[in-house]
Amino acid sequence: MTSTTDEIEALIALLARLPGLGPRSARRAALYLIRKRGPLMAPLATLMAHVAETVRECATCGNFATTDLCDICANPARATGEICVVEDVADLWAIERGRAFKGRYHVLGGTLSALEAVGPDDLGIPRLLARIPAEGLREVILALNATVEGQTTAHYIADALAGSGVSVTGLAQGVPIGGELDYLDDGTILAALRARHQF
Repeated sequence: MTSTTDEIEALIALLARLPGLGPRSARRAALYLIRKRGPLMAPLATLMAHVAETVRECATCGNFATTDLCDICANPARATGEICVVEDVADLWAIERGRAFKGRYHVLGGTLSALEAVGPDDLGIPRLLARIPAEGLREVILALNATVEGQTTAHYIADALAGSGVSVTGLAQGVPIGGELDYLDDGTILAALRARHQF
């Protein structure tokens, strides 16, 4: 096996570590990049190196930024007294795409997990609790995934904020728009029944 093949195999192995890419998809992506090395691979490598050097976590919320504060935290109009707590930056971006939330965010960086030995100090929970009096927050919206770990984390934060005078809310759960009951799992139907509203 030549060193060139070793380098290609190393590229495939790295690509296969990306979410959503298995060994076959990684091999196809690597071969495509090599074929398009001029118009695609070289600029991609340059941009990735630049992003690796310049992008960091926002010092306040944990979003990605090229300065100490992300655009959301630096925007005084976003100081609405509401903060939306999410597990990951991808969740923050998903909420931002909807353009409905006008407040600020807090990225935990994961969820509590006894099995993986992830405790409150391993996440952004102490930083979140410190932000509440510092920023005069009135509402904390827990936009965590509807998993066991996500709900455990939400309950932990809600308990930590009990008696603080801050309103703690969660996202509604249930039947999605366009969803058909026959295709939904039992847990989703149960959540929808519990969160029913008056017509």
